[in-house]
Amino acid sequence: MNEEIVNNIRNYCKELKLGTNIVRSIGTIQAESHEEFLAKVLEIEIKHRETTRKNRYLKQAGFDVIKTFENYKFEHIEIPISLTIDALKSAEFVNKKENLILYGPVGTGKTHLAVAVGVAACMNNMKVKFFRTAALVNELIDAKNNGTLKKLLKQIDQVDLLICDEWGYIPIDIEGAKLLYQVIAGCYEKKSIILTTNLEFSKWNSIFFDEKLTNAILDRMVHHSHLLIFDGPSWRLQNSLMKYN
Repeated sequence: MNEEIVNNIRNYCKELKLGTNIVRSIGTIQAESHEEFLAKVLEIEIKHRETTRKNRYLKQAGFDVIKTFENYKFEHIEIPISLTIDALKSAEFVNKKENLILYGPVGTGKTHLAVAVGVAACMNNMKVKFFRTAALVNELIDAKNNGTLKKLLKQIDQVDLLICDEWGYIPIDIEGAKLLYQVIAGCYEKKSIILTTNLEFSKWNSIFFDEKLTNAILDRMVHHSHLLIFDGPSWRLQNSLMKYN
């Protein structure tokens, strides 16, 4: 392909606002026909848009730190027969609007697994939002006070997977509990939720201080949920720089 044609194609790509990777690759594309050349150009653009979209989903998810399944160990996790490791790694359960409740002591890998599933969901073109539960409640209260609650709830409603980390670590006042219930109720059978918690169900009332509200949240969370129990030692303590005798 002569240089003039290559330059013309590059200019057309710029005018059409196609990816800069196409502009850079034009001169290196090998094709035996115009049709094959066009197909390869479109393939490059599709891959570029997919990568851009996945990166955008990862950024919008709000993960504190990106975690993946690489080197993640499942031997200290009790996984129900209704769920497989492959379903976790592919975030397949999200398509079914199912939930995960990750229960166990601190430091046993619950947050890591929740984030890894969230990252996998982003890679499968799903929208994810990650919150520390206390931070979510604070955002909800601030949004209500600022008159932007409807906007925040709409943003949450647009995701496929909501991750609430450290559920129950900090008690929530009645206003926060009601707002959190509104989120859970809005997600029920419409999207998936992942909770990480160190509190057994019988102690959830100590979070919300309202038995009826606690039961309403439990009712919606437990239905369509898979319970994963983490019973191993604290990974953080085992790998701490501070060694105990």
